Formats: sequence, structure tokens, C-alpha cells
Amino acid sequence: MNEIISTTILLTFIMDPIGNLPIFMSLLKNIEPKRRQLLLLREMIIALLIMLLFLFGGEKILLLLNLRTETVSISGGIILFLIAIKMIFPSEENIRTNKTIINNEPFLVPLAIPLVAGPSSLATLILLSHQHPTQLLYLSSSLFIAWIITVTILLSSSFFLRIFGSKGIDTLERLMGLILIMLSTQMFLEGIRTWFKN
Repeated sequence: MNEIISTTILLTFIMDPIGNLPIFMSLLKNIEPKRRQLLLLREMIIALLIMLLFLFGGEKILLLLNLRTETVSISGGIILFLIAIKMIFPSEENIRTNKTIINNEPFLVPLAIPLVAGPSSLATLILLSHQHPTQLLYLSSSLFIAWIITVTILLSSSFFLRIFGSKGIDTLERLMGLILIMLSTQMFLEGIRTWFKN
């Protein structure tokens, strides 16, 4: 049970629904509210299917690429660390990208990929499936719960932005970035420890 909770928290932080709120709002603000919710659900379902594909096919991907567990753990930790740094210290380029408005309806990119099913979440799912090949049911449960949390937050984007405001959202994202740094450091150190043992 504790593993499901910790994995769910990890995947939720990586999907970063709080940090993605302003981006989703800017990309969908010119679309009618009812159509906006349907479009958001469609993109989130596509993202979930892609993440499930990487979760259940992660072991085969690693075998195909001839990668060891510690290699994926170390590289996954580095990727998560870099993403957390960007969450805490967003660059001007990231801020400009987040404020970009797309006039046409987005499909697959950028809402499903890379905002939700991004490189970090896919790499993490590959790593988890390799580390726990017999617990794919529990991992898929964690993924589904994290996905539900993300969908709920994004569907309530207007409410959250009204409650917290843009500065509050930025503060929450930085807090999530700090927690993600600790998780990425642990993943990196576990990879180093496994490498030394082998």
C-alpha cells in the first residue's frame, strides 16, 4: 500500500498538473467550455494510453536497448533533477513558451505529449516496470490514480487559478520542484549503490 502511495505521488509530481494549469488554460481559452472539457479528456486519455504502453513494454524496451537497471535509475534521476530545477527556476524561454497561445485545437502535441506523457514520466515508467516486473498491476493502479488526480486538477483549472492566482500557482510548482529534487536524488543514489554492488 505504501509503495502505491509513494509511486502515485511520484507520478503526480512528474505529470505536474499544477504547473501545467496556466499552459492548459492558455492553449484552450479560445475554445468553448464544453468543447474544452471534451478536448482535455481526449488528450488525457491519449496520454494515459501512451504511458500504459511504456509501463507494460518498458522491460522489452530495456532488453532491446541492452540497458541495465542502474543505468536507467541514474539517468532517470538526472532527468527528474533537471525538470525539478526548471520548476524551481523557470527560464525566460520557458515563461514565453508557457504563455504561447495556439489558435487551432491542439491534438496530441503539446497537451498529451510532452506536457503530461513527457520524457521524464515515460523514463520513470520504464524504470519502474524494470525494477518491479511482477507488480505491474500495482504500478498501473498508481499510474491510473495519478492520472485521475491530474485530470481532476486540469478540469478544475478555472477554479484553481481563481483561488491561487498565477503567483500562487508558481509557488506551488516550486514546492513540487523541491520535493521532486529529493525524489530524483534518491533515485540517482539508488542507481549508484546498485552499480557499486554489481
